Amino acid sequence: MKITPLDIQHMVFKVSLRGYNRQDVDRFLEQLAQTVEELNRETAALREKLGASEGQLVDSRKAETALTRTLVSTQTMAEELKAAAKRDAELIVKEAEMMASDLLKHARQDLAKLQHEISDLRKQRAMAIERLRGTLRSFDRALTMEEQDGDPSLGVEPMVDDEPMTGPASR
Repeated sequence: MKITPLDIQHMVFKVSLRGYNRQDVDRFLEQLAQTVEELNRETAALREKLGASEGQLVDSRKAETALTRTLVSTQTMAEELKAAAKRDAELIVKEAEMMASDLLKHARQDLAKLQHEISDLRKQRAMAIERLRGTLRSFDRALTMEEQDGDPSLGVEPMVDDEPMTGPASR
């Protein structure tokens, strides 16, 4: 039987000639001693549990702190990696744009050069055609003059398209 503080306060010892009944007091003291001893064991066990729990709490807090640091470190590293990847991507895009711009510039220069060459060739062609026409006109005039100055007694007939011309003389 456990004794509560209320039991101790309400305990009444029988009075005998020499004071309290010794057997009641001894029995009560024995029960009180057992209760106190049980309470001391329970207190020691609870203190031991509390110490272990506090140790676990400290370990848990250390682990939580380490996990928090790791998480923050990981998040920071992830953000740094994202930023680095973004910078790399922007650099690659800028380089590609510069290369494209350079290629476009060279293509335009090549186009302008080719257009200039085509224009020169067209001019040369037109000049060659005009020279040829001039030469043909000169030959035509020379032939016309030769036909007009030609001597019919020589028996030479003027030719057109490699065929002898039929005219009043051949009739």
